[in-house]
Amino acid sequence: MTTTPPATRPPKPPRRKRRWLRRTLWTFLALGVLGIAGIIVAYVVTPIPKPNERALQQNSIIYYSDGHSILDRFSTVNRQSVTLGRIPEPVQKAFLAAEDRTFYQNNGISPKGIARSIWVGLKGGPQQGGSTITQQYVKNYYLTQDRTITRKVKEILISIKIDREVSKDQILEDYLNTIYFGRGADGIQTAAQAYFGTGVENLDVAQGALLAAVIRGPSFYDPALGPEQKTLAKGRWNYVLDGMVAQGWLSPSARAKLTFPDTRPVAKSTGLTGPNGFVSEAVREELKTKLKLTDTDLALGGLRIVTTIDKQAQDAAIAAVKSGMPTGPGTESLHVGLAAVAPGDGAIRAMYGGPTYGSGSLGYFNTATDAGMQAGSTFKVWTLIAALERGIPLSTRFDANSPIFLPQFASTEPGATAAAQAGEVQNFGNHQYGVVDMATATALSANTYYAQLNVEVTPQSTKEMATKAGLRAAGAQKELGTNYANVFGTDLVRVLDQASAYATIAAEGKYAAPYLIASVKGTGSFDISYKAKPKVKVVFAQNVCRDAIQAMHRVTQPGGTAAAAAALGRPAAGKTGTTSNNYSAWFDGFTPGQLAAAVGLYRGDGSLKPENQLVNLGGYAEITGGTVPLSIWTAFMQGALQGQPIVPLPPPGNISGGTPSIATTVPSTSSTSSSSSSSSSSSSSSSSSSSSSSSSTSTTPTSTTTTPTSTTTTPTSTTTTPTSSTTTPSSTSPSSSTTTTPPAQSTTTPSSESSSATGRLIPPTPPVRPTPAASAASIALPALAARIAAPEQVR
Repeated sequence: MTTTPPATRPPKPPRRKRRWLRRTLWTFLALGVLGIAGIIVAYVVTPIPKPNERALQQNSIIYYSDGHSILDRFSTVNRQSVTLGRIPEPVQKAFLAAEDRTFYQNNGISPKGIARSIWVGLKGGPQQGGSTITQQYVKNYYLTQDRTITRKVKEILISIKIDREVSKDQILEDYLNTIYFGRGADGIQTAAQAYFGTGVENLDVAQGALLAAVIRGPSFYDPALGPEQKTLAKGRWNYVLDGMVAQGWLSPSARAKLTFPDTRPVAKSTGLTGPNGFVSEAVREELKTKLKLTDTDLALGGLRIVTTIDKQAQDAAIAAVKSGMPTGPGTESLHVGLAAVAPGDGAIRAMYGGPTYGSGSLGYFNTATDAGMQAGSTFKVWTLIAALERGIPLSTRFDANSPIFLPQFASTEPGATAAAQAGEVQNFGNHQYGVVDMATATALSANTYYAQLNVEVTPQSTKEMATKAGLRAAGAQKELGTNYANVFGTDLVRVLDQASAYATIAAEGKYAAPYLIASVKGTGSFDISYKAKPKVKVVFAQNVCRDAIQAMHRVTQPGGTAAAAAALGRPAAGKTGTTSNNYSAWFDGFTPGQLAAAVGLYRGDGSLKPENQLVNLGGYAEITGGTVPLSIWTAFMQGALQGQPIVPLPPPGNISGGTPSIATTVPSTSSTSSSSSSSSSSSSSSSSSSSSSSSSTSTTPTSTTTTPTSTTTTPTSTTTTPTSSTTTPSSTSPSSSTTTTPPAQSTTTPSSESSSATGRLIPPTPPVRPTPAASAASIALPALAARIAAPEQVR
């Protein structure tokens, strides 16, 4: 017989665990009660702020660098309040469809929207709206724009109170009168005028839906700001109308008939209409890019902005342009940009972007920051820097007679002359400079010298030096080019970038990113305390830049292409530049470590067509870098630096050790180079300048230019020097051009700058590798004499 064991009971849970569970439940219950109590207390003690704080807010003020002189004011509140009865009901419904479709049913907040916003924020995703119309109204009308948990809690509590104490219609009316629509418009009445040129009572459904779409972000949804904004606006506009149909506020048939409305052009809201208006607008852009402020933020005002603009320098810039620009028939199409930068810091001290901000076809086009012009011979300094970086000294000599033939410059363009196909390079006016050193070639802007130097250092190195200094391609260009003609300034560049790049040399190798805002303090709705920190880095060796300064100083001395700069009365260095067919003209220069400035001039829309050539204007047969731009630069620097100490040139860097592969034998005869006696050159270049040109009584010996290295197949006689009938110009020889120079600009400087080797410099041609077939030896002299026209020239 089997005995069944007695049934066993399951063990009882320990008493301690049951106590822990009860305590946990009671704890959560207590916290919940306390949380509810806290919310009730917070609700009771949180007052509704006094209305109209937004309307009483201060304007934003822009100051000069002294922090006291006012440059401009902006963010003036532009509001005309209207009653809800004046706003068509379909327009009201459009805003409800866009922002809060349950507005008349909810209690002022959207728990689901708030939870979604918090969840996305915790995950680190993009900011979500999640706000009802009541919440938006409270935020804009009563609270600040900062994004903190405290402000959000206040927004929710005040929204609940407002919803209980104010009617829905009144909330909607206040909301539509205070929301910002962009274009400087606060409220729906001024928005209707800014976007459609009509009063709010005349708005139709399509227009109302667009205004409802815009308030999500005027910078992104104003269709007049660009194709991208227009695409976004259409998408949001369709969303609003589809929402109206879904809510029964618009019939499908009426919806189908609607078309996207046209808007008025954007009218800028700054109060300035002269040259300083461009500075004010540039400040706005920097506030948005560097401080990440939105258009709505800027419209709220209360900012105190101190710029880097020096009032004395800015006044000098405006005065120099006004007095220096030519007048007379055709000059109304001339445009000039000027920018000045503090070397080693990057602070923009002056900016001239045009005469009349906000009017005319170029009313919002800043010639100092938006215009892209070919750099001309101002680009030669980057080949100079590239050579010095390799240790090639200023005393290095090449044959600088004209013309020469280099296979790397051979043109493959259809219709190119035989000379161009052979790689002809000319000096301006076909001047014969003989064998010169690097400093002298810089002073004379000898194209034939710099063409050989660019072959030596490579165009890639020239581009690299320009990029390090802060230059970047402008206009349609993606990046700076690497064709051999880049030494002649075939790339499009901006005036501000030119000033910044030359400031790098003036700072002896320290690049500083240019900036316009020194500090920002917030009042009213903003809690901002910003102070700029200059971004500086060393990009060139100090001794490299010191030698470059020595060579560039020669440009401003007697015999240099910018000898008129001596009127400044203090040591300066720089470079002139004029492009092929006179499509743009430059002077860029600096006083060492003190101030760097660039002046660029062009005509019409800047395109390369005959009517935009800088010829036969204001008494000038042709405007070159050594005429109007240099005159404006000198007058500006005189005014900007008045009262400032005179800064001497730094000592020579005495770069040495590098040996070029293209060696040149120096003739035994004495030089008559116009720049041979300049006291500004380094010791190494001064000692050699006395023998810088060929004898005027002999033809070119085959030993004048030696054969390059094995990587270049240029024949031994790459230079065709004229016979004894051609002499080297002396220091007083004028340019062979027919430029009529006004008395104030009269100098004894030979106008010699870059010449095109290809016959056309834009678009740049790809590098052509050296080939024996393209050598000068294969071109007969009769063919040269019979060429139809001289190649175009750039200075």
